[in-house]
Amino acid sequence: MSDEHLDGTTSHLRDLFLLRPDMVFLNHGSFGACPRPVFEAYQAWQLELERQPVEFLGRRAGKLMREARETLGAFVGAAADDLVYIPNATTGVNILARSLPLEPGDEILATDHEYGAMDRTWRFICRKRSTRYIRQPVPLPITSAEQVIEAIWAGVTPRTRVLFLSHITSPTAVIFPVAELVRRARESGIITVVDGAHAPGQVSLDLTAQGVDFHLANCHKWGLGPKGSAFLYARREMQHLLEPLVVSWGWESDQPGPSRFIDEQEYQGTRDIAAYLAVPVAIRFMQEHDWPRVQQTCHELVRQARESITALTGLPPITPDSPAWFAQMAAFPLPPCDGHVLQQRLHDEFAVEIPITTWNGRQFVRISVQGYNSQADVDTLVAALKVLIPQVME
Repeated sequence: MSDEHLDGTTSHLRDLFLLRPDMVFLNHGSFGACPRPVFEAYQAWQLELERQPVEFLGRRAGKLMREARETLGAFVGAAADDLVYIPNATTGVNILARSLPLEPGDEILATDHEYGAMDRTWRFICRKRSTRYIRQPVPLPITSAEQVIEAIWAGVTPRTRVLFLSHITSPTAVIFPVAELVRRARESGIITVVDGAHAPGQVSLDLTAQGVDFHLANCHKWGLGPKGSAFLYARREMQHLLEPLVVSWGWESDQPGPSRFIDEQEYQGTRDIAAYLAVPVAIRFMQEHDWPRVQQTCHELVRQARESITALTGLPPITPDSPAWFAQMAAFPLPPCDGHVLQQRLHDEFAVEIPITTWNGRQFVRISVQGYNSQADVDTLVAALKVLIPQVME
C-alpha cells in the first residue's frame, strides 16, 4: 500500500476532528478524540436537556437510553438489556470488584500488563476482603497465542475465582487472545472479566459469541464518542451478582424497567446523559466513513512506524507482525533513557503528542494512529526520535 494511498484514504477525515492543527496527535489511546459531528450531537442533547429538564430526565430518559443501548448492542454483539452505560471503564471494574462474591483466600488472576487504575481497584478490594490479586507474568517478546494462553493459565489455582484480562493492553498495546482464555475459564467455573477499554472501534466485537461474563469498555476512545461514555456488559445469567455502585431510585424501583440490572445501574439520580445519547451518532459516523477501510489504513501506518522505529533503535518488536497482535496502536521498546524528558521534548520541540509508557522497568513509545493521522505524522515522529533518543539515553 503506497504512502499516497495511505494519506488519500483518510485525509478527508482530518477536518472532521476538533484537534489542534499545530500538533501531531499520536495519542488517541489515552483519551480519544471526538469528531465534530459527534461533539455537536453531544452538545445538542445537553441543550435539549436544559430547555426542559423535567420532560427530558423525568419522562424521556428511559426510552432514549434504551435506544442508545440498542445501537450500541448491535455494534458490540450484545442485547440492549445486557448493557448499561457508565462514565468510563474504571467505573465498570469498580462495580464488578465491589459486587462479586469473593471470600477470604480467593484469588483474582490478572496479568502484569494491566492498566494501573484497574490494578489499584482490585488491590483496594482485596485488602478489604482478604483476597489476593495475582499479576501473572506474560513475558515479552510474544511469539504465539499458545505462549500467552499457557503463561496466563499457569497462574490458575484451586482458589482462582476471577480471571481479569485486558483485551488490548495499555502499557504494551498487545491484543490478547481472550476468546480461548474465556472458554477455558468457563469450563473451569471461573468468572471472566475483560477490560476492553481500547477494543470498541479498534477491533470487531461479538460479546455474546465470546461468552465472557463481564466486559467493560470505553466508547470515548476508539469508539469516537464524547468523554464520559463507556459501557458495562453482563451476561444475562450473571447479572444477579451485580450491585449498584450508586444506590438511588433504581434500587427497589417502583417503576421497574426491563431488569434489576438496568434499573440499578442506569437510574442514579440527576446526571447528564448526553454523552451516552451521542454514542449512536459516533457509531453512524464510523459506518458512514467506511471504518473497516480506515482501520486497515491506520494499521498499515502503525506497521510502517514499527519498521522505522525498529530500524532506528535496533530493538526487536515485542509481537509478531500481524493484526492479531496489534491494530491501530502499538508499543515499541526504547533503549534505556529518560522517558519523561523524551516525552516532554517530543511535545515541546517537535509538537508531537505521544506517551512513553513503562512496563516492568522497560520503556516504550506507544503510538496510536487514528483516521485523522497521516504518513507525515509518522515521519515527524521518527525524525524526532532520531534526534532525541541519543540525547536522552542513560
